[in-house]
Amino acid sequence: MDLYNLGTVPWRDSQLLYHALAYLGREGLILLQPDSPYVCIGYHQDARQEVELDFLHEQGIPVFRREVGGGAVYLDRGQLFYQLVMRADRDDVPASKDAFYRKFLAPVVETFRDFGVEASFKPVNDIIVNNRKISGNGAAEIEGMVILVGNFLIDFNYEMMARSLKVPDEKFRDKVQKSMRQALTTLTQELGTPPSIEELSERLVERYAPLLGPLTPRRVDDALRAEAERLWREKFGRPDWLTANDRRQPDLRRVRIAEGVNVVQRVYKAPGGLIRATAIERDGKLYDVHLSGDFFFFPAGGLPELEADLEGVSAEREAVESRIADFYRAHSVEAPGVTPADFATALMGQS
Repeated sequence: MDLYNLGTVPWRDSQLLYHALAYLGREGLILLQPDSPYVCIGYHQDARQEVELDFLHEQGIPVFRREVGGGAVYLDRGQLFYQLVMRADRDDVPASKDAFYRKFLAPVVETFRDFGVEASFKPVNDIIVNNRKISGNGAAEIEGMVILVGNFLIDFNYEMMARSLKVPDEKFRDKVQKSMRQALTTLTQELGTPPSIEELSERLVERYAPLLGPLTPRRVDDALRAEAERLWREKFGRPDWLTANDRRQPDLRRVRIAEGVNVVQRVYKAPGGLIRATAIERDGKLYDVHLSGDFFFFPAGGLPELEADLEGVSAEREAVESRIADFYRAHSVEAPGVTPADFATALMGQS
């Protein structure tokens, strides 16, 4: 397998290159750091609901929507990224995402331990130490390729992360920052003096080699660069890509509240992530259903299909959950930690 140990790269390359590998159908392990800060949101998130777009624009901090689920995160040089791209049909790639995470995050856990940090895997996809997160991870499937992305948190800007998130008021923002400091740790906090980027990278490569086979150092070639630029030009760099999920929401300002018409807006925290649900209930049925959040959903493009499948369903919890369960079975949906009952709760409330 090819190894791209790239050091510090332009911020957008830290997202574009692994997407480009996947679209080219090429396998590889990428290690890198972004040269400047940015905010990255998950594939299923609504940009305007999740992050402070105006504040970030004023600060000159770009926002990137990736094709990987999960939540919004503030990224900078205080982190070392690892990005693994493999063919999904490989014999050594587990079918279930839980088994996939456990197998291919094991080298990351071992690397932490090599440097004296007693890390462990915590489902769905976190690596923790003393019950505090020290590495966030995600997976995706693109064009027959499976992707694992994650990071070593060497240092972390809690204040900027809290400033970047959309919250009701500044008092709540203070609580968010305090909560993050309690739930999130770094190599610097755990060790005092963290290992160098070179030491981390070298050890991680050693730990991955038994799983992946020989890793051959490569540079970014012309084909990979061209594909990355194409993806930026045609997809990731476009404003309509960033706000694509927002536009699927019903325009509630145009909903005329009349007899038999109600607006449904709920937020529900499932084990696998936060679910935001919006719908219009009219004459006992649901219409214009919109689901978003920081969860993972496979196949990734299936979420809009689920929304469409719920069009006109009876606005009763049992009927909604049954329709979603049927969709899960028909489309072989895998959503770690998010069940049909969770989506039904987000739409209809607790039973």
